[in-house]
Amino acid sequence: MSKFFKQTLIAAALATVATAALATPTVNGVAISQQRIDAVVKMMEAQGQQANPQMADMVADQLVTAEVLRQEAVKKGMDKSVDFLAEMENAQAMSLANRYIKEFIRTNPVTDTQLNAEYDKVKAEFPEKKSYHARHILVKTEAEAKALLDALKKGKPFDALAKEKSIDPGSKGNGGDLGWNEPATFVAPFSEAMVKLAKGQVTATPVKTQFGYHIIKLDDVKTEAAPSVDQLRPQLEQRIQSQRIEALIKDLKAKAKIQ
Repeated sequence: MSKFFKQTLIAAALATVATAALATPTVNGVAISQQRIDAVVKMMEAQGQQANPQMADMVADQLVTAEVLRQEAVKKGMDKSVDFLAEMENAQAMSLANRYIKEFIRTNPVTDTQLNAEYDKVKAEFPEKKSYHARHILVKTEAEAKALLDALKKGKPFDALAKEKSIDPGSKGNGGDLGWNEPATFVAPFSEAMVKLAKGQVTATPVKTQFGYHIIKLDDVKTEAAPSVDQLRPQLEQRIQSQRIEALIKDLKAKAKIQ
């Protein structure tokens, strides 16, 4: 046998194997089409599953099982029942409705102009937030607090006084540092006095709360801006499309003869 003839036979054999591997299954002569397999695989991918050859094999096996059961149901006449026919009509209606919506979304993409306009509307839903980095010195009496203010005016460092005099165990070791907080974190008299301070400023008079008397220093303040349009893009696109679909359905219903 010539080398060429052997190569031809091998190529033919490989082609036969490849064709067999690609062949779709049949059940009692009824073929399970590749389109049906692909449709289920796409649905599983849309649900976040990773497509692979094993997935296609699993789907084909599931469809074979379904076909075996379908044929048995047909033998018993179940495909003629009123309930089944109603289910099929509903399934077809829902499937076509979903396809129509998907095609509508595909052919009506959201533009940047529309996205920016929607962003301007929703931006108000994200109120500006301010965080304050404050220090304090807590003492029991007003006289002690006033003495601290005098010491600060004479140049005594705030953090040194806090370590020496504060009765707040949570912050005195850090020079009275309370970290970054929103005003609502603190009791009202404290937060009301804190937000009136400029950066680096100390309260001019002691601030009384149920804990004692505070001398407050504002180290810094920062403003948390609303999320950018790019950060909100997925939500904005969904919001716009939802509004469009709602308007589309309303319009179609208005044109239809519904009794």
